[in-house]
Amino acid sequence: MSQQTARRGGAAWALVITSVAGFMAALDNLVVTTALPSIREDLGGGLHDLEWTVSAYTLTFAVLLMFGAALGDRFGRRRLFIAGLTVFTGASAAAAMAPGIDSLIAARAVQGVGAAVMMPLTLTLLTAAVPVAKRGMAYGIWGAVNGLAVASGPLVGGTLTEHISWQWIFWLNVPLGLALLPLARLRLAESHGTGAPLDVPGTLLASGGLFGIVYGLVRGPADGWTGSLVLTGLFAGSALLAGFILYSTRAKNPMLPMRLFRSRAFAGINAASLLMFLGMFGSIFLLSQYMQGVLGYSPTEAGLRMLPWTGMPMLVAPIAGILADRIGGRPVVATGLFLQALGLGYMAVVATADASYGSQLPALIVSGIGMALYFAPASHLVMSSVRPSEQGIASGANNALREVGGALGIAVMASIFAAQGGYETGQTFVDGMRPALVTGSAVVALAGIAALLIPTRRHTERQPRSAEPAPVLETASH
Repeated sequence: MSQQTARRGGAAWALVITSVAGFMAALDNLVVTTALPSIREDLGGGLHDLEWTVSAYTLTFAVLLMFGAALGDRFGRRRLFIAGLTVFTGASAAAAMAPGIDSLIAARAVQGVGAAVMMPLTLTLLTAAVPVAKRGMAYGIWGAVNGLAVASGPLVGGTLTEHISWQWIFWLNVPLGLALLPLARLRLAESHGTGAPLDVPGTLLASGGLFGIVYGLVRGPADGWTGSLVLTGLFAGSALLAGFILYSTRAKNPMLPMRLFRSRAFAGINAASLLMFLGMFGSIFLLSQYMQGVLGYSPTEAGLRMLPWTGMPMLVAPIAGILADRIGGRPVVATGLFLQALGLGYMAVVATADASYGSQLPALIVSGIGMALYFAPASHLVMSSVRPSEQGIASGANNALREVGGALGIAVMASIFAAQGGYETGQTFVDGMRPALVTGSAVVALAGIAALLIPTRRHTERQPRSAEPAPVLETASH
């Protein structure tokens, strides 16, 4: 259990600082999607380059998320939070000033590193500042702010791109970061974890494995699936991940204890999360370009038209929480995933080169309701699947798998798109997007089946409760 070593400010300051920092990190997951056509027109690059402007951030964020939390536990959470925020802010400025697509991708990767250090520490710092009796409310406000970032990402990106320039989706972070840095130094209390040694071998194995696989998926359409670098990335990545699993079963203090996956509840909700984000992120990546490049909407219009999907969790999540309290989280999560799959499948059917927004709206609404039903009870299912002492690492693992699912989803869906269609005409874009959306729908349906494998409420909620709730490292992003 962490010990607070110095108190610099109250709970209100901690809530403001951590919520704004979380908003910045969550916003950057989707804020780029509606700006992709403008970035492509300004900086050039092919489909794989556009994928990397999204995936570079998501991948480094996912890979280093748990490692960032461990660094904070070992060397001081406030200290590492400030370091991560500094890196994130500087990389945002570098992305805004990027002269070419390659330098933009590099800056996005560094942004992800800063977010991976900063993001998991927001709730541990908030926990240190907020009394036990008020933590539920504080977590709720923090989660709502992060949910707002996810919902408004395409809209914010579209509005800034259309009315100013795409560079301002990154410049937006700079004044916020510069304002937070002195506040964090003066108003946040320092705290540490147990001092357990860092799992450097595990982090290197997981990082190398994930990078190799996503690199192979992204470069496959451009270089050919039999290319030496593509095959090397896929096979080496798979081997490193296998090594990570083997290492983690034997290590004394692994980054991710493999024994947690012996729990059917933990394995089920994490499989569902990975598959859900794989199907959802890949679909948003293509649909945001479809609305602009094919249907002719401006970036702002595209962001607004996607709100029935991306913004629905803000309206439906409270209802989903009530339902989960009454009937348990498993049926709510499973229903949400099947609705999300239905929405994607419906969109694949109605998508044409001249489709009206009215024909797409039912698919967007159904997908949005499904996403909201998933998000609300998913974190509780993760928490109730392990002992209280393991809740922090369980939540961190779930977040990492979500982010990895998003990166893989963009790579897989873009590969299907490139194999079946392209950017030549509106019809060729639709020809590539339709099979990709069908694939996304099938993947999310598999996530629903995985959710059904979670034990019933009476089993998952039989865990002993601790007197003090563990900090929930829930990013609320996506």
